[in-house]
Amino acid sequence: MDEARARELLDAAGLPADGARLLALGENAVFALADVDRLVVKVGRDAPELLDRARRELAVAEWLRTCGVPAVRAAEAAPRSVDGHPVTLWHRLPAAERPAGPADLAALLRLVHALPAPPFPLPRRELLGGVERWLTLAGDAIDAADADYLRERRDGFAAAAAALTPRLAPGPIHGDALPRNVLVGPDGPVLVDLETFSFDLREHDLVVMALSHDRYGVSGDAYAEFTSGYGWDVREWEGCAVLRGARETASCAWVAQHAPGNPRALAEFGRRVASLREGDATVRWHPF
Repeated sequence: MDEARARELLDAAGLPADGARLLALGENAVFALADVDRLVVKVGRDAPELLDRARRELAVAEWLRTCGVPAVRAAEAAPRSVDGHPVTLWHRLPAAERPAGPADLAALLRLVHALPAPPFPLPRRELLGGVERWLTLAGDAIDAADADYLRERRDGFAAAAAALTPRLAPGPIHGDALPRNVLVGPDGPVLVDLETFSFDLREHDLVVMALSHDRYGVSGDAYAEFTSGYGWDVREWEGCAVLRGARETASCAWVAQHAPGNPRALAEFGRRVASLREGDATVRWHPF
């Protein structure tokens, strides 16, 4: 889905595409609507499971509101469906007063990890569940041998993750716990992008920053700020390498979906899959 198609879907959903400002284009197209009650719209891809995910994301937003957790708030209780694409509306947050840091993320995770289960079911964190869809979207843009290699890694890490013994009690998790999913406004840090909320090992949320330190250039000081703020370093847990490997596999496949027609994505996919094949954990990956 490119920007032009996403704008067509905005119009079809009865929302003003004219003047809408594109904020992000990845798993979703995210637009700030022009002068319409300060609303943000997320337009998802047309995979059937994404409509259910959008419904759950809206329910999570309302649940977090009732729990007093600072998080983005939904503007409508249910998603709109346009040609199979979920379209959801959100209240626009104030402009960030500063970039979110590791301590901001750690503080919000402590709040989330202290919550009991919500009054509706949350899925397990199917970290590897999107691999097949992303590889299918990549099609012939990537080497078939690389796609098969990632499928094999997916299956191996899925089995290994199912056998893990956690250090922390399982419960609600964000699922994609990165500072980019926190906005620091005038009232403090706010959690955003709730679509991967799950009920699973809380270590999933902590491995994200550990991998960011290893692969994406997060400094040792920044990582120490995160572990100090949370109160524990997941690298002390013997299962860390398994969840880290699963997330690397998913992150590599995620980039593949953008490879058709995008040379930067194709090059980044090549960098990632080569480093996995070679077992070189020192190769720097670039955010995409």
